Amino acid sequence: MGARIGADVGGTFTDIVVEFDDGTLVSTKVLTTHAGPEQGILAGIDALAAEHGTDLSTVEQIIHGTTLATNALIERRGAKTALVTTQGFRDVIETRTEGRFEQYDLNIVLPLPLIERRDRYTVPGRINARGEVLLPFDDAAASEVIEQLAAEGYEAVAVGFIHSYRNADHERRFRDLLTERLPNIAVSISAEVAPQMREFERFNTVCANAYVQPLMASYLVRLRDELQARGVACPLYMIHSGGGLIGVETAAAFPVRLVESGPAGGAIFAAELAARYGKKKVLSYDMGGTTAKIALIEDYTPQTAKTFEVARTMRFKKGSGMPISIPVIEMIEIGAGGGSIASVDALGQIRIGPHSAGSEPGPAAYDLGGTAATVTDANLQLGRLHPDTFGAKTITLAPERAAAAIAWSVGERLGMDTDEAAIGIAEVVDENMTNAARVHAVENGKDLTGFAMVAFGGGAPLHATRLMDKLGLDELIVPPGAGVGSAIGFLRAPFAYEAVRSFYTSTSDFDHLGANRVLAELEDEARVFVREGTDAELLVERSVAMRYKGQGWEIPVALGTGPFDQFASELLADVFTKAYEEFFGRAIDDVDIEAVSWSVRVASVQDRPPSTELVDGERTIDTDRRRQMYDPILDQTIESAIVERTSLVSGDMVRGPAVIVESQTTTVLGSHHLAVMQNDGSLHVIRNKA
Repeated sequence: MGARIGADVGGTFTDIVVEFDDGTLVSTKVLTTHAGPEQGILAGIDALAAEHGTDLSTVEQIIHGTTLATNALIERRGAKTALVTTQGFRDVIETRTEGRFEQYDLNIVLPLPLIERRDRYTVPGRINARGEVLLPFDDAAASEVIEQLAAEGYEAVAVGFIHSYRNADHERRFRDLLTERLPNIAVSISAEVAPQMREFERFNTVCANAYVQPLMASYLVRLRDELQARGVACPLYMIHSGGGLIGVETAAAFPVRLVESGPAGGAIFAAELAARYGKKKVLSYDMGGTTAKIALIEDYTPQTAKTFEVARTMRFKKGSGMPISIPVIEMIEIGAGGGSIASVDALGQIRIGPHSAGSEPGPAAYDLGGTAATVTDANLQLGRLHPDTFGAKTITLAPERAAAAIAWSVGERLGMDTDEAAIGIAEVVDENMTNAARVHAVENGKDLTGFAMVAFGGGAPLHATRLMDKLGLDELIVPPGAGVGSAIGFLRAPFAYEAVRSFYTSTSDFDHLGANRVLAELEDEARVFVREGTDAELLVERSVAMRYKGQGWEIPVALGTGPFDQFASELLADVFTKAYEEFFGRAIDDVDIEAVSWSVRVASVQDRPPSTELVDGERTIDTDRRRQMYDPILDQTIESAIVERTSLVSGDMVRGPAVIVESQTTTVLGSHHLAVMQNDGSLHVIRNKA
C-alpha cells in the first residue's frame, strides 16, 4: 500500500499524520481554521507532502475525524431547523423525561431544547407500540405544514413520529411529500437516524442530525473537492463515534454519528497500546487545546454505549446535557484544554472553561491577540512550557503576555501574585479532570484501583502525572506520537458500523421469529455500510438490551451467532441473569424478563498488535540543561532537568523533577516521578520510590 493519512480537526489544533508503507509515521500540528476547517487539513497535508516528497496521487487512504458536528451542537450554530412530530407531542424535547439531574435544587435550569417551540410542528396520525395504525396519516394536514416550512425558509427538517421505530410508514410518507415540494431541503427521519424507543432521546437525536446536516454536507464536499484538486484520487473516510470507519456519503446522511468522532480515535489509540503492553485495565486520558476526554478500556476494548450526552452543564452530572441515541465509545468530555479560559466567579472561585480561546485568537501566550488567561498561559508561567522548547513551529510563546493575562484575569481579582494565580489555575483544571474521571468511573460501576493511564493529545502529558497522583494510579504510559494520538488512532480503526433497533418481546412470550428477523435486517444494514470501504473478512457481534419487567432501563447482553428457536427464551433468560449479577451483584427471582433493543455490529477483522514487555531502567540520564518549574507536591519552584525525548533510547531513565520535551507535547515529571524509555518509544512513568 501507499501512504495513508489521518486528519483530526480539533477546536484549537488540526493534527495530520502520514503513515508510509514501511510503517513509519510523520506528523504536524497546525492551528484550526474555524471559518473553513478544511483549510487546516489541506495546509498540514501540503506541508508534510512537501517536506517528505510525497506524491499525493499515490496516497491510498485518507481518514478524517472532526469536532465540527460536536461544536455546532454545543455552540448552537447549525442550520435553521424545524421538527415535525405527531400531534400532541410537540413539546417532548422540552419537557424531557421529567427527571432532575439535581434532585434538591429548587431553581434547577434544564438545558434548552435544540429546536425552539416556534419551530416545532405537528401532523395528525398515530401508530401504537406494536406498529399498528390507530389514526391514519393526514396528507392534507401534512401539506399545510409543508407550506409553512417553505414560507419560513428552513434549511433542514427533522421528522420524529411516535413509535416509528416499529412502523416508519408515516415518517416516510411525510418525507416524500416534503421532498416533492422542497427537493433541496435536508430532511432526517428518526426511523433511519435512531430507530429506538423513548421518544425524547429519539426526537433529540434526529433533531441533532438535521441541525448539523447542511453544515457537515457542505464541509465534506468542500474537503473532497479540494483534495481532488491536489491530485488526491483515493477515498476519503470518516471515523464515527463508535470507533469505526464509514464513507463520506454515509457521514453526510448521518452526521450525528460523527459527534465524538475525534475522541473515538483517541480511545482506539489507547486500546491498541493497552493490548501491546497487556494492560487489561486502562484509563484513556486525551487533552487537547479545547477539551479533555476520559474513557475506560477493559480487556483491550473501549467501553461502548447506545446513548450519550453532549455538553453536560452541571458538574458532569447525567441528565444535564443533550442526549444522543447512537452507538458511541463511552467517555466523558469536559471543557478543560490548553486553551480553556480561566476566570473568577461571583464567589471568588477560580473557574476553568468551558469556553476556550481556541485557535482564534488562542491563549495570550500565542501572541495572536488573546487577552484572557488560559491553562497554557499558566503552564508557561509555572515553567512546564518554555518558548525554547515549545513544539509548534509557527508559534513563538510570549511569557510576558501570559503573565499579564494571568494577572488581569485572576491575580488582581483575588489579590494573588502571578505565580500564585497560575498555581490556582493549574490546580483547578487538574481537579476538574480528576473529578470527571471519578464521576465517569462511578457511573460505570468501576473502581480505578489497578488501572494504568495512557496520556495523549498536546496537553495531556503536561498534566498526566498530577492526575495520576490525584487518582492514586501507579503507572502512566505516554506513547510516541502522543501529541497527535487521535489521528494515529484513525489509522488503526476498522471499517465498522453498528445498527440498532428497538423490538419488544419477553421471555414469557418470546417472539423468536421477530427477533431473528430484526437481527437479520440489522446485520444486512450494517454490512452495506461496511462494504462501502472494504472487502476484508468481517466480524459480526450481536447484543440485546434487556431488563426485568417494571424496570426503566436495560443492560447489554451479548448474543451468540446462531438464530433463535422456540426454546431460546430459557437460554436468553440465563444469559441475562448472569449479566445482571455481574452488574449488580445479585439477580431477581420470579420476575419476567424483557428484551427491548437489538444491535448488530459488523467490523473488518484486524490483527492484534504485537506484544511488548515493559523494560526496567538501566541508565539514569543526567543533563546540564535546567529550568525553574513549579512542583505541586513540594509546593515550590525548583530546578528541573530538560530532556529531549528524541535523545532517549530503550532503558534510559529520567528522574523528576524534569520536563521531557518533543516537537508536539511536553511530559512533566514531578520530584517523585520516574520515567523509563521503552522499546517502542513509549515513556513508562511510575512514582519514584528510591
